[in-house]
Amino acid sequence: MRGRPGEARHYAALDLGTNNCRLLIARPQGAGFAVVDAFSRIVRLGEGLATSGKLSDAAIERTIAALRICAEKLKRRHVILARSVATEACRQASNGSAFIERVYRETGIALDIITAEEEARLAVLGCHALLEPGDGPALVFDIGGGSTELVLVDSRGGDVPRILDWHSAPWGVVSLTEASGSAETAEDRAALYASMRARVAESFAPFASRLRTPRGTRRLLGTSGTVTTLASVHLGLAAYDRSVVDGLIVPAPAMREVSQRISGMSMAERSQVPCIGSERADLVVAGCAILETILDLWPAERLGIADRGIREGILRRLINGRIL
Repeated sequence: MRGRPGEARHYAALDLGTNNCRLLIARPQGAGFAVVDAFSRIVRLGEGLATSGKLSDAAIERTIAALRICAEKLKRRHVILARSVATEACRQASNGSAFIERVYRETGIALDIITAEEEARLAVLGCHALLEPGDGPALVFDIGGGSTELVLVDSRGGDVPRILDWHSAPWGVVSLTEASGSAETAEDRAALYASMRARVAESFAPFASRLRTPRGTRRLLGTSGTVTTLASVHLGLAAYDRSVVDGLIVPAPAMREVSQRISGMSMAERSQVPCIGSERADLVVAGCAILETILDLWPAERLGIADRGIREGILRRLINGRIL
C-alpha cells in the first residue's frame, strides 16, 4: 500500500485473537509512534472450537464483519505498510487456512498465522517498556483467549530485553471456560475455580520445572484484557480508562483478592461489576484462575499492568525495523 506524496506515513498492526479483533494505525513520532486510529471488538472467533475442532459459521461471520471495518480504516488512512496476524484459534482450527483465504477474498486483509513463540516475542516487544527497573529476570505474560504465553526476560542492557525462556500453555479465557463448564451454587463455584487453577498449573509445569529462584526482586508484567479488567475493578473505576490502567503497578495480594472475589460471584453479579459487564462476565473467572496460577508460579510483590502488546510490537518492527 502506498500513501500519497506529502502525506504522513501511516503503519498498521492487526491482531486477530481467539476472543478479540484489534487494530492500531500509527505514524512515526520520535523514537516511537503516535496512534492515529484504533479499533477493538470482541468477536469470539474461537467459540466452540474446543468441542468441534473448527471455527463456527457464526464466529466466522462476526469476525469478518469486524475485519471489514478494519479494511475500511486501512483504506481511509492510506496505510503504507501493515501486518495482520492471527493466533491460537486459527492455529488450532481445522478450517483455519480456509478462513484466512476467505478473509483475504472478502476484505483484502492478508492474515498471517503466527507461531506461539512469535506471539510471545511480539507481546514482549510491545510492552517491555513498562517493566519496573531491576537487576533480576522478569516474567512477562499474555493471557489470551485460546492460550497463555509466559516469557522470562533479562532487561539489563540494550533497548529490548533478552528472552531467557518462554512457554505457551493451551489455556486462555475462552478455552478454559469452555473446558470447565459453569456452576450455580457458591460451593460449586469454589470447586470449579479450584479445578481451573489445577488445570492451568498442570499446563505450566514444564516451564515451572525450569525456573530458578532469581537474584534480586522478582518483577512481573501482564498484558491482556484479563489484567486490565481486574486492575480496573481493583481501582473501582466506573468505566475503563486506558490512561489510568496502562503502566499501573498493583500489589500482587490486591490482584489475588480481586480474583478470588470475582470467582465467588454468580454470572448475574459479575455482569453488574463495572468494567466487566455482560460481555466479559462468562470469561473473567477463567482469567482470574490463570492470573492466580501465574502469581503462584512467579511470586512477585507487585504486578505491572500493560494495555499494550502484540499490536505495538508489530508497529515497532514495521517502523523501526527492530527484531527481538
